[in-house]
Amino acid sequence: MYKCENNVLSLLPAHTGTPFTLSVSNPTLPIDGKPVTASGQHLSLAGNTSTYCPVEVVGAACPPGNITAFFAGSGGLSMDTMVPGGQLAYLGPDWNMHYTQAHSAYIPAGSLTQGFGAYEGGGFVNLNGNGWGWVACPPQASGGGGTAWNLVGRNETNAASLTACTPVNLKINPLPSGTVGAWQYT
Repeated sequence: MYKCENNVLSLLPAHTGTPFTLSVSNPTLPIDGKPVTASGQHLSLAGNTSTYCPVEVVGAACPPGNITAFFAGSGGLSMDTMVPGGQLAYLGPDWNMHYTQAHSAYIPAGSLTQGFGAYEGGGFVNLNGNGWGWVACPPQASGGGGTAWNLVGRNETNAASLTACTPVNLKINPLPSGTVGAWQYT
């Protein structure tokens, strides 16, 4: 992600240290401005966020769990959670964005945990697979039901199968320092 000031093109600084949410940016789609959401160990577009908080964590100690929040750093992406061990986001071998189950570090073989860029005042980019970026696939194109669109990393090996999908950008929406998205995403 770049900015142009006084006819000089420069790279935006990396967004690190504070949590953020992501939203869809493509004004030609009905999901423009809608959030990226976590549910079923999968990131979707314009879906519902699914979270869990143990009964032992009561009151204000349990985050509301009504947003899907992330942390970026060193080319990777983590879910913004309180659960011991955290939850790591990754690009699966199916080129869909997933995240680990709480209390588990299991990531399927062929998955990618690096190659992402989060830019201050900009977006979250996929630099994997020759950097083709992201596409939004309507629910019916992904084989699912409901209203959530599927977030897929597009590359030279899967581009031909994504003809029903539309390129999108993912916009970073910074959250205040200390914000926690959920105890855990389910």
